[in-house]
Amino acid sequence: MVVLRHFLEQDAGFICGNVYPDLTIDGVAAMIREWNSGVHQGKYFEMFAVLSGDDIVGYASLLEHSHSTVSAGIEILRTEQNKGFGAQTLATLIDLAVSKGYRIMFDQVRADNLASIRLHEKLGFESDKYIYRNRKNKEIILYIKPL
Repeated sequence: MVVLRHFLEQDAGFICGNVYPDLTIDGVAAMIREWNSGVHQGKYFEMFAVLSGDDIVGYASLLEHSHSTVSAGIEILRTEQNKGFGAQTLATLIDLAVSKGYRIMFDQVRADNLASIRLHEKLGFESDKYIYRNRKNKEIILYIKPL
């Protein structure tokens, strides 16, 4: 079972090693403090460490887009994939979004990430299967779920 918790400043080494290798520990510590404010660009935002026992196995986020819509973001470390952590994390994010009053959740899934596509469909997300390009010019599919 996974547990979500806010990142702590002592997690900066993990983030530097696994997420932002070009940033300094001090830069990441400042980013963690910003994440833990619960707001990004004036909207609700939370970033979580995904824990299995005491080990961080990934990270996840929720970002408000409107008063009723939130997006989810999940990244499970490659060495920890295919262990059910993604499904547990997404289900937990759905429950958290519902508890905060959101009515719609969406997620961008890389078009070549078949495991994530299957996961989103298993959890009741829908898509038109149209291929979009995100800001990083990656092909993605948008998945949406009424909560």
